[in-house]
Amino acid sequence: MATDEELMHAVATGDPEALRELCERYERPLHRFLHRAAYGRDTDDLYQETWLRVVRAARRFDPTRRFSTWLFQIALNLARDLHRRAEAVPLSPQALDAASADRATGNDAADAALDVRRLLGALSESQREVVLLRVLQDVSEEDAAEILGCPRGTVKSRLHHALARLATLARPGGVW
Repeated sequence: MATDEELMHAVATGDPEALRELCERYERPLHRFLHRAAYGRDTDDLYQETWLRVVRAARRFDPTRRFSTWLFQIALNLARDLHRRAEAVPLSPQALDAASADRATGNDAADAALDVRRLLGALSESQREVVLLRVLQDVSEEDAAEILGCPRGTVKSRLHHALARLATLARPGGVW
């Protein structure tokens, strides 16, 4: 089985099967990450744009880097761009209406999802990104640092402060 980096070399030479293999390997984790990073907005568009950028930049890919780190860095940048263009509202009115309807019918999963989105929305962008990568995507500190373009110690610090803030917000008597 070829490594991701070997497949990227093949993508750079125009091999569609190599691209298909990479897409299959990363379909679920990338889609899940983008869904969380963009609060469920335009996830499919971001997913497609991520792969378009991978193909366009395939010849510039540095094989000494991990492909997964590079891929998630592209995806994170696209999610950041979306946030800059859109209003800073974590949930659309339709999503809130749907969540309210689910609450009325006693849907605990919808309650939990809404609470997670609210809690993540209360964090700064840098804290939210590190929580998405380290906690929700289970990316290593080293890879998160590379994706975010910051030192490993900064990842640790941001995560520490984010988790402390989340704990404060989630406890009884907190914001929610």
